[in-house]
Amino acid sequence: MTTRGDPREQHHVFLIPGLFGFTQLAGYDYFGHVERAIGARFAGAGVPCRIHLVPSLPTSSITARAAETARTVTRAAGASGPIHLLGHSSGGLDARLCVSPSRRVRFSTDEIDWASRVRTLVSVNTPHYGTPLAAYFSTVSGTRLLSALSLLTVTTLSLGHAPLAALAGAVSAIRAIDGRLGLDIRFVDDMTENLLRFVGEQGRKEIRTFLTRMKEDQAGIVQLMPEVCELFNTTTRDEPRIRYGCVMTCAPPPGPRRLVPAVLSPLRALQLVVYTTLFGVASSVDQRYHYAAPSLEESRALHLGLHREATPDLVDGIVPTLSMLWGELLWCGPADHLDVVGHFEDDFRHGEHVDWLHSGAHFRRKDFDAMADAVVGFMLRDSPS
Repeated sequence: MTTRGDPREQHHVFLIPGLFGFTQLAGYDYFGHVERAIGARFAGAGVPCRIHLVPSLPTSSITARAAETARTVTRAAGASGPIHLLGHSSGGLDARLCVSPSRRVRFSTDEIDWASRVRTLVSVNTPHYGTPLAAYFSTVSGTRLLSALSLLTVTTLSLGHAPLAALAGAVSAIRAIDGRLGLDIRFVDDMTENLLRFVGEQGRKEIRTFLTRMKEDQAGIVQLMPEVCELFNTTTRDEPRIRYGCVMTCAPPPGPRRLVPAVLSPLRALQLVVYTTLFGVASSVDQRYHYAAPSLEESRALHLGLHREATPDLVDGIVPTLSMLWGELLWCGPADHLDVVGHFEDDFRHGEHVDWLHSGAHFRRKDFDAMADAVVGFMLRDSPS
Protein backbone atom coordinates (compact mmCIF):
# COMPACT_ATOMS: atom_id res chain seq x y z
CA MET A 1 0.00 0.00 0.00
CA THR A 2 1.45 3.39 -0.99
CA THR A 3 0.52 6.71 0.51
CA ARG A 4 -0.09 9.87 -1.38
CA GLY A 5 2.11 12.87 -0.62
CA ASP A 6 4.26 13.24 2.49
CA PRO A 7 3.55 10.23 4.76
CA ARG A 8 4.38 12.40 7.79
CA GLU A 9 1.60 14.84 6.93
CA GLN A 10 -1.34 14.50 9.28
CA HIS A 11 -4.55 13.19 7.75
CA HIS A 12 -7.99 14.20 9.01
CA VAL A 13 -10.86 11.70 8.95
CA PHE A 14 -14.39 12.98 9.58
CA LEU A 15 -17.10 10.53 10.64
CA ILE A 16 -20.63 11.62 9.69
CA PRO A 17 -23.65 9.86 11.25
CA GLY A 18 -26.82 9.15 9.32
CA LEU A 19 -30.43 9.96 10.11
CA PHE A 20 -31.39 8.90 13.65
CA GLY A 21 -27.67 8.52 14.33
CA PHE A 22 -25.53 10.40 16.84
CA THR A 23 -21.92 10.74 17.90
CA GLN A 24 -22.07 10.48 21.68
CA LEU A 25 -25.29 10.15 23.63
CA ALA A 26 -26.07 9.08 27.20
CA GLY A 27 -22.53 7.82 27.67
CA TYR A 28 -22.36 5.82 24.45
CA ASP A 29 -19.90 6.55 21.65
CA TYR A 30 -21.70 5.55 18.44
CA PHE A 31 -18.59 5.56 16.24
CA GLY A 32 -16.24 4.21 18.94
CA HIS A 33 -15.41 0.95 17.16
CA VAL A 34 -14.96 2.70 13.82
CA GLU A 35 -12.66 5.31 15.38
CA ARG A 36 -10.42 2.68 16.93
CA ALA A 37 -10.29 0.60 13.75
CA ILE A 38 -9.34 3.55 11.54
CA GLY A 39 -6.85 4.96 14.05
CA ALA A 40 -5.07 1.62 14.42
CA ARG A 41 -4.70 1.18 10.68
CA PHE A 42 -3.33 4.66 10.07
CA ALA A 43 -0.87 4.11 12.91
CA GLY A 44 0.13 0.74 11.46
CA ALA A 45 0.87 2.43 8.15
CA GLY A 46 3.00 5.06 9.92
CA VAL A 47 0.69 7.89 8.85
CA PRO A 48 -0.39 10.52 11.43
CA CYS A 49 -4.15 10.84 11.66
CA ARG A 50 -6.78 12.72 13.62
CA ILE A 51 -10.36 11.49 13.69
CA HIS A 52 -13.21 13.95 14.13
CA LEU A 53 -16.93 13.46 14.74
CA VAL A 54 -19.54 15.55 12.94
CA PRO A 55 -22.39 16.49 15.32
CA SER A 56 -25.71 14.89 14.51
CA LEU A 57 -28.88 16.63 13.45
CA PRO A 58 -31.04 13.47 13.85
CA THR A 59 -33.65 13.96 11.12
CA SER A 60 -32.86 17.37 9.67
CA SER A 61 -32.59 18.03 5.94
CA ILE A 62 -29.56 16.93 3.96
CA THR A 63 -28.84 20.60 3.31
CA ALA A 64 -28.73 21.44 7.01
CA ARG A 65 -26.62 18.40 7.76
CA ALA A 66 -24.19 19.21 4.92
CA ALA A 67 -23.79 22.72 6.32
CA GLU A 68 -23.04 21.28 9.76
CA THR A 69 -20.45 19.00 8.17
CA ALA A 70 -18.80 21.99 6.48
CA ARG A 71 -18.69 23.95 9.74
CA THR A 72 -17.18 21.02 11.60
CA VAL A 73 -14.44 20.46 9.03
CA THR A 74 -13.64 24.17 9.05
CA ARG A 75 -13.23 24.18 12.83
CA ALA A 76 -11.25 20.97 13.09
CA ALA A 77 -9.17 20.38 9.96
CA GLY A 78 -6.55 23.07 10.50
CA ALA A 79 -4.68 24.65 7.63
CA SER A 80 -3.09 21.60 6.02
CA GLY A 81 -3.24 17.85 5.60
CA PRO A 82 -5.39 15.49 3.52
CA ILE A 83 -9.07 15.19 4.45
CA HIS A 84 -11.24 12.08 4.26
CA LEU A 85 -15.01 12.06 4.71
CA LEU A 86 -16.77 8.87 5.86
CA GLY A 87 -20.55 8.90 6.10
CA HIS A 88 -22.70 6.13 7.51
CA SER A 89 -26.19 5.79 6.03
CA SER A 90 -27.49 9.21 4.95
CA GLY A 91 -24.25 10.72 6.24
CA GLY A 92 -22.83 9.74 2.87
CA LEU A 93 -25.36 12.03 1.18
CA ASP A 94 -24.42 14.86 3.52
CA ALA A 95 -20.79 14.43 2.51
CA ARG A 96 -21.60 14.31 -1.20
CA LEU A 97 -23.61 17.53 -1.07
CA CYS A 98 -21.01 19.25 1.09
CA VAL A 99 -18.23 18.87 -1.52
CA SER A 100 -20.29 18.89 -4.72
CA PRO A 101 -19.28 21.59 -7.21
CA SER A 102 -22.98 21.99 -8.08
CA ARG A 103 -24.13 22.52 -4.48
CA ARG A 104 -26.48 25.38 -3.72
CA VAL A 105 -25.83 25.30 0.01
CA ARG A 106 -25.00 28.72 1.42
CA PHE A 107 -21.49 28.20 2.74
CA SER A 108 -19.34 31.21 3.41
CA THR A 109 -15.97 31.17 1.64
CA ASP A 110 -14.04 30.22 4.77
CA GLU A 111 -16.42 27.33 5.47
CA ILE A 112 -15.37 25.43 2.37
CA ASP A 113 -11.82 26.59 1.60
CA TRP A 114 -10.60 23.13 2.67
CA ALA A 115 -12.46 21.40 -0.15
CA SER A 116 -9.35 21.09 -2.32
CA ARG A 117 -7.75 18.97 0.43
CA VAL A 118 -10.45 16.28 0.39
CA ARG A 119 -8.91 13.08 -0.97
CA THR A 120 -11.64 10.49 -0.43
CA LEU A 121 -15.33 10.22 0.33
CA VAL A 122 -16.48 6.84 1.65
CA SER A 123 -20.16 6.03 2.02
CA VAL A 124 -21.14 3.09 4.23
CA ASN A 125 -24.61 1.61 3.59
CA THR A 126 -25.79 4.93 2.18
CA PRO A 127 -29.17 5.15 0.39
CA HIS A 128 -27.83 6.98 -2.67
CA TYR A 129 -30.96 5.99 -4.59
CA GLY A 130 -33.27 6.25 -1.58
CA THR A 131 -35.13 3.71 0.52
CA PRO A 132 -38.84 2.81 0.56
CA LEU A 133 -38.71 3.13 4.36
CA ALA A 134 -38.59 6.93 4.01
CA ALA A 135 -42.16 7.08 2.75
CA TYR A 136 -43.31 4.72 5.50
CA PHE A 137 -41.57 6.71 8.26
CA SER A 138 -43.49 9.80 7.15
CA THR A 139 -46.83 8.10 7.98
CA VAL A 140 -48.44 8.12 11.44
CA SER A 141 -47.66 4.45 12.01
CA GLY A 142 -44.12 4.87 10.72
CA THR A 143 -43.47 7.88 12.94
CA ARG A 144 -44.54 5.92 16.00
CA LEU A 145 -42.33 3.01 15.04
CA LEU A 146 -39.46 5.41 14.42
CA SER A 147 -39.81 6.91 17.90
CA ALA A 148 -39.86 3.47 19.52
CA LEU A 149 -36.99 2.23 17.38
CA SER A 150 -34.75 5.24 18.06
CA LEU A 151 -35.47 5.24 21.78
CA LEU A 152 -34.88 1.51 22.16
CA THR A 153 -31.66 1.71 20.15
CA VAL A 154 -30.25 4.64 22.10
CA THR A 155 -31.06 3.29 25.53
CA THR A 156 -29.95 -0.25 24.72
CA LEU A 157 -26.62 0.97 23.36
CA SER A 158 -26.02 3.39 26.24
CA LEU A 159 -26.82 0.80 28.94
CA GLY A 160 -25.27 -2.18 27.19
CA HIS A 161 -28.58 -4.02 27.42
CA ALA A 162 -32.30 -3.37 27.40
CA PRO A 163 -33.76 -3.35 30.94
CA LEU A 164 -36.19 -6.23 31.30
CA ALA A 165 -38.49 -4.16 33.49
CA ALA A 166 -38.78 -1.58 30.76
CA LEU A 167 -39.55 -4.32 28.25
CA ALA A 168 -42.15 -6.08 30.36
CA GLY A 169 -44.91 -4.60 28.23
CA ALA A 170 -43.00 -4.66 24.97
CA VAL A 171 -44.65 -7.79 23.64
CA SER A 172 -48.01 -6.04 24.01
CA ALA A 173 -46.89 -3.92 21.06
CA ILE A 174 -47.48 -6.93 18.87
CA ARG A 175 -51.17 -6.74 19.73
CA ALA A 176 -51.23 -3.14 18.54
CA ILE A 177 -50.03 -4.00 15.05
CA ASP A 178 -52.08 -2.83 12.11
CA GLY A 179 -51.07 -3.67 8.54
CA ARG A 180 -47.59 -2.21 9.12
CA LEU A 181 -46.89 -2.14 12.83
CA GLY A 182 -48.93 0.85 13.94
CA LEU A 183 -47.67 1.10 17.52
CA ASP A 184 -50.18 2.61 19.92
CA ILE A 185 -48.87 6.03 20.89
CA ARG A 186 -49.58 5.37 24.59
CA PHE A 187 -47.31 2.33 24.41
CA VAL A 188 -44.51 4.46 22.95
CA ASP A 189 -44.95 7.08 25.68
CA ASP A 190 -45.00 4.43 28.41
CA MET A 191 -41.89 2.76 26.99
CA THR A 192 -40.15 6.14 26.88
CA GLU A 193 -40.76 6.79 30.55
CA ASN A 194 -39.84 3.22 31.55
CA LEU A 195 -36.57 3.21 29.61
CA LEU A 196 -35.48 6.64 30.80
CA ARG A 197 -35.80 5.51 34.42
CA PHE A 198 -32.73 3.35 33.83
CA VAL A 199 -30.55 6.17 32.48
CA GLY A 200 -28.76 8.79 34.60
CA GLU A 201 -30.02 12.36 34.85
CA GLN A 202 -27.58 13.69 32.26
CA GLY A 203 -28.42 10.81 29.94
CA ARG A 204 -32.13 11.53 30.30
CA LYS A 205 -31.57 15.14 29.30
CA GLU A 206 -29.51 14.15 26.26
CA ILE A 207 -32.01 11.54 25.10
CA ARG A 208 -34.99 13.86 25.55
CA THR A 209 -33.17 16.54 23.55
CA PHE A 210 -32.40 13.99 20.83
CA LEU A 211 -36.05 12.88 20.61
CA THR A 212 -37.28 16.49 20.64
CA ARG A 213 -35.04 17.33 17.68
CA MET A 214 -36.49 14.38 15.81
CA LYS A 215 -40.04 15.61 16.41
CA GLU A 216 -39.26 19.23 15.48
CA ASP A 217 -37.49 18.61 12.17
CA GLN A 218 -38.04 15.52 10.03
CA ALA A 219 -37.24 16.99 6.61
CA GLY A 220 -34.42 14.53 6.11
CA ILE A 221 -36.79 11.56 6.18
CA VAL A 222 -38.77 12.76 3.19
CA GLN A 223 -35.54 13.45 1.31
CA LEU A 224 -34.60 9.76 1.40
CA MET A 225 -37.58 8.74 -0.73
CA PRO A 226 -36.40 7.18 -4.03
CA GLU A 227 -38.16 9.86 -6.09
CA VAL A 228 -36.40 12.64 -4.15
CA CYS A 229 -33.00 10.92 -4.33
CA GLU A 230 -33.45 10.69 -8.09
CA LEU A 231 -33.54 14.49 -8.17
CA PHE A 232 -30.65 14.72 -5.68
CA ASN A 233 -28.45 12.58 -7.93
CA THR A 234 -29.37 14.61 -10.98
CA THR A 235 -28.38 17.91 -9.38
CA THR A 236 -25.49 16.89 -7.11
CA ARG A 237 -22.39 16.34 -9.22
CA ASP A 238 -19.31 14.53 -7.91
CA GLU A 239 -16.07 16.47 -7.52
CA PRO A 240 -13.61 14.99 -10.07
CA ARG A 241 -10.62 15.46 -7.75
CA ILE A 242 -12.18 13.28 -5.04
CA ARG A 243 -12.14 9.47 -5.04
CA TYR A 244 -15.53 8.04 -4.06
CA GLY A 245 -15.86 4.59 -2.51
CA CYS A 246 -18.64 2.60 -0.89
CA VAL A 247 -19.46 -0.31 1.40
CA MET A 248 -22.48 -2.47 0.51
CA THR A 249 -24.18 -5.18 2.57
CA CYS A 250 -27.36 -7.22 2.81
CA ALA A 251 -29.14 -8.97 5.67
CA PRO A 252 -31.27 -12.12 5.52
CA PRO A 253 -35.06 -11.92 5.54
CA PRO A 254 -36.78 -12.81 8.82
CA GLY A 255 -37.47 -16.55 8.92
CA PRO A 256 -38.72 -19.38 11.15
CA ARG A 257 -35.31 -19.91 12.79
CA ARG A 258 -35.63 -16.55 14.52
CA LEU A 259 -38.95 -17.44 16.17
CA VAL A 260 -37.46 -19.61 18.94
CA PRO A 261 -35.25 -16.87 20.49
CA ALA A 262 -38.18 -14.46 20.19
CA VAL A 263 -40.41 -16.74 22.24
CA LEU A 264 -37.80 -16.92 24.99
CA SER A 265 -37.05 -13.18 25.27
CA PRO A 266 -39.29 -10.08 25.36
CA LEU A 267 -36.50 -8.08 23.73
CA ARG A 268 -36.07 -10.59 20.91
CA ALA A 269 -39.84 -10.60 20.41
CA LEU A 270 -39.89 -6.84 19.93
CA GLN A 271 -36.79 -6.97 17.75
CA LEU A 272 -38.37 -9.58 15.52
CA VAL A 273 -41.54 -7.54 15.04
CA VAL A 274 -39.59 -4.36 14.28
CA TYR A 275 -37.07 -6.05 11.99
CA THR A 276 -39.78 -7.92 10.10
CA THR A 277 -41.60 -4.66 9.44
CA LEU A 278 -38.49 -2.72 8.45
CA PHE A 279 -37.31 -5.50 6.16
CA GLY A 280 -40.70 -5.90 4.52
CA VAL A 281 -41.02 -2.22 3.67
CA ALA A 282 -37.39 -1.69 2.64
CA SER A 283 -37.38 -4.70 0.30
CA SER A 284 -40.43 -3.57 -1.66
CA VAL A 285 -39.50 -2.68 -5.23
CA ASP A 286 -40.99 0.28 -7.08
CA GLN A 287 -40.59 -0.22 -10.82
CA ARG A 288 -40.74 3.54 -11.42
CA TYR A 289 -37.48 4.24 -9.63
CA HIS A 290 -34.32 2.23 -10.13
CA TYR A 291 -31.29 1.62 -7.96
CA ALA A 292 -27.73 1.41 -9.27
CA ALA A 293 -26.97 -0.85 -12.21
CA PRO A 294 -23.67 -2.62 -11.33
CA SER A 295 -21.13 -3.29 -14.01
CA LEU A 296 -20.27 -6.89 -14.85
CA GLU A 297 -17.19 -6.69 -12.63
CA GLU A 298 -19.19 -5.16 -9.77
CA SER A 299 -21.90 -7.80 -10.14
CA ARG A 300 -19.30 -10.54 -9.83
CA ALA A 301 -17.77 -8.89 -6.75
CA LEU A 302 -21.20 -8.49 -5.15
CA HIS A 303 -22.13 -12.10 -5.86
CA LEU A 304 -18.87 -13.28 -4.34
CA GLY A 305 -19.14 -11.05 -1.25
CA LEU A 306 -22.87 -11.32 -0.58
CA HIS A 307 -23.07 -15.04 -1.51
CA ARG A 308 -26.05 -14.31 -3.74
CA GLU A 309 -27.04 -12.32 -6.78
CA ALA A 310 -27.51 -8.61 -6.09
CA THR A 311 -31.19 -8.07 -6.83
CA PRO A 312 -33.32 -4.98 -6.09
CA ASP A 313 -35.07 -6.65 -3.14
CA LEU A 314 -31.85 -7.20 -1.15
CA VAL A 315 -31.62 -4.87 1.87
CA ASP A 316 -29.62 -4.42 5.06
CA GLY A 317 -32.87 -4.12 6.99
CA ILE A 318 -33.05 -0.38 6.32
CA VAL A 319 -31.46 0.43 2.95
CA PRO A 320 -31.69 -1.54 -0.33
CA THR A 321 -28.30 -3.00 -1.18
CA LEU A 322 -28.23 -1.68 -4.76
CA SER A 323 -29.03 1.78 -3.43
CA MET A 324 -25.60 1.79 -1.73
CA LEU A 325 -23.42 1.66 -4.86
CA TRP A 326 -21.60 4.94 -5.49
CA GLY A 327 -18.03 5.11 -6.69
CA GLU A 328 -15.62 2.23 -6.18
CA LEU A 329 -16.94 -0.85 -4.40
CA LEU A 330 -14.57 -1.26 -1.44
CA TRP A 331 -16.17 -4.09 0.52
CA CYS A 332 -19.40 -6.07 0.50
CA GLY A 333 -20.80 -8.86 2.60
CA PRO A 334 -23.67 -10.04 4.80
CA ALA A 335 -24.35 -7.40 7.48
CA ASP A 336 -27.21 -5.29 8.71
CA HIS A 337 -27.40 -1.51 8.93
CA LEU A 338 -25.86 -1.26 12.41
CA ASP A 339 -23.31 -4.09 12.09
CA VAL A 340 -21.09 -1.97 9.86
CA VAL A 341 -20.52 0.66 12.56
CA GLY A 342 -19.56 -1.94 15.16
CA HIS A 343 -22.90 -2.87 16.72
CA PHE A 344 -22.68 -6.61 16.14
CA GLU A 345 -22.48 -9.73 18.29
CA ASP A 346 -18.80 -10.00 19.10
CA ASP A 347 -17.59 -13.57 18.86
CA PHE A 348 -14.24 -12.85 20.55
CA ARG A 349 -14.92 -10.24 23.19
CA HIS A 350 -18.45 -10.91 24.32
CA GLY A 351 -20.09 -7.95 26.02
CA GLU A 352 -18.07 -5.22 24.29
CA HIS A 353 -20.59 -4.87 21.50
CA VAL A 354 -24.33 -4.40 21.62
CA ASP A 355 -26.21 -6.03 18.78
CA TRP A 356 -29.80 -5.06 19.31
CA LEU A 357 -31.01 -5.54 15.74
CA HIS A 358 -30.25 -9.30 15.58
CA SER A 359 -30.82 -9.63 11.85
CA GLY A 360 -29.13 -13.03 11.63
CA ALA A 361 -26.47 -11.73 9.23
CA HIS A 362 -23.70 -13.31 11.37
CA PHE A 363 -21.37 -10.36 10.87
CA ARG A 364 -18.32 -10.85 13.11
CA ARG A 365 -15.06 -9.17 14.05
CA LYS A 366 -13.16 -10.71 11.14
CA ASP A 367 -15.68 -9.13 8.77
CA PHE A 368 -15.47 -5.77 10.53
CA ASP A 369 -11.67 -5.92 10.32
CA ALA A 370 -11.76 -6.79 6.61
CA MET A 371 -14.11 -3.88 5.95
CA ALA A 372 -11.88 -1.48 7.92
CA ASP A 373 -8.80 -2.71 6.02
CA ALA A 374 -10.52 -1.97 2.71
CA VAL A 375 -11.73 1.48 3.77
CA VAL A 376 -8.41 2.69 5.19
CA GLY A 377 -6.49 1.12 2.31
CA PHE A 378 -8.63 3.19 -0.04
CA MET A 379 -7.97 6.37 1.97
CA LEU A 380 -4.22 5.85 1.85
CA ARG A 381 -3.99 4.67 -1.72
CA ASP A 382 -2.60 6.83 -4.47
CA SER A 383 -5.17 8.18 -6.88
CA PRO A 384 -5.16 6.32 -10.20
CA SER A 385 -3.17 8.12 -12.87
